[in-house]
Amino acid sequence: MSRKTSEPSHTTIRLIEGTAAGQAYIAQLRAGLEPPPTPALRARLREIFGQEWTPQEAVAHIVADVRQRGDAALRDYTRRIDGVALDAFVADAAALESAYQSMPADLREALHLAAERIRAFHEREPRASWLEWDEEGGALGQLLRPVRRVGIYVPGGRAAYPSSLLMTVIPAQVAGVEDIVVATPPGPEGKGSPVILAAAHVVGLNRVFLIGGAQAVAAMAYGTETVPRVDKICGTGGLFVTLAKKHVFGTVGIDGLYGPTETLIIADETADPALAAADLLAQAEHDPLATPLLITPSRQLAQAVQAEIERQLPALERAETVAAALHGQGAIILVASLDEALALADQFAPEHLCLSVAEPWRLVGQVHNAGGIFVGEWAAEALGDYVLGPSHAMPTGGTARFASPLTVRDFLKVTSIFAPAPPTTHRLAAAAQTLARAEGLTAHAAAIALRQDKGAEHE
Repeated sequence: MSRKTSEPSHTTIRLIEGTAAGQAYIAQLRAGLEPPPTPALRARLREIFGQEWTPQEAVAHIVADVRQRGDAALRDYTRRIDGVALDAFVADAAALESAYQSMPADLREALHLAAERIRAFHEREPRASWLEWDEEGGALGQLLRPVRRVGIYVPGGRAAYPSSLLMTVIPAQVAGVEDIVVATPPGPEGKGSPVILAAAHVVGLNRVFLIGGAQAVAAMAYGTETVPRVDKICGTGGLFVTLAKKHVFGTVGIDGLYGPTETLIIADETADPALAAADLLAQAEHDPLATPLLITPSRQLAQAVQAEIERQLPALERAETVAAALHGQGAIILVASLDEALALADQFAPEHLCLSVAEPWRLVGQVHNAGGIFVGEWAAEALGDYVLGPSHAMPTGGTARFASPLTVRDFLKVTSIFAPAPPTTHRLAAAAQTLARAEGLTAHAAAIALRQDKGAEHE
């Protein structure tokens, strides 16, 4: 195929022809360069801080200020950024129950169904300590213990995401975390999102901290008079939350750095173009920076999906956001074969990989890099966002090359157990001393030799 890229004109999504052109486009998407702040963001930063700061500089200032002034800084930033004055930051158990009772019955039922399925899935994850004894009476093993206190950030700015609370809190509960600290923006009325508070009630929490953005991450990382210090911070968020998690890493653990969401669909001529278009539009709905991609060897399907996007887009409530994502990052890439499509998908390493082909299970074993694989057209990625079971917090930005979705293991830490019997120590001592001397660590060698000598005395 010739290398050809069709920029969006009357169509909303570009068509890229040929694997080489597709590789170049994916490399461009994965260049790792943060876009410069928009004029609106620069103006907002000037308004809040009175300085020409970058987002990174603003986050560093917020984190340092919260670390130093605690609750006073939280009140200050909540007023300046969220536009509400709060004396207390906590929605207590009564507030959570009240929010739950205010929800329509069908929404309460949906929250319970999602919570049940998420819990059932994560309870199947292996999480057992192990200890193996040898014939000489020694043992080796691993002791798995939950992190004692974790912080969960739940987005609630542009939109409220109760599903994110369920998808992060439940794996922590399954892991056995003693204390789960949830932070979410206070909203324009300073009471938090009712549906997020209702979700917190569903999973049995008794408090939610109404703090958003970088200041919430700083509060959980360092602790304040009101917010307890945590050991690890998990959850997705916008630019400032992600920058703050990066800033405090090392003081606390983090689950990952999540960027804008992304879906890559591999489809053949058997795929339904209406479903493929709907899935691309659903992904684009999240954020103007979301990435919706389709890779196919079928020109007929590619053109049909373009037409379906044009047909379905005007009816969407968030059409402006969808169109921005499709125009900014979206693409349909035309390749020669499904093998080429898989190779491009592995290069992109998507958060969500959808296999809309005649024999999807044949391709599953060939996928190396993906946060989640959605097998067949019935596996709508949107279902995975809510009720299928696995956590929807998944690696973005190409980090699926080395990172995994949020699981129970993110809330567990491993302690290795070393318990060799005297004969084992004696038998291994010579090799250990040789390695220690090779590294120039003679005190190591001496400590081993002393035990070797004592072992010889008892023979």
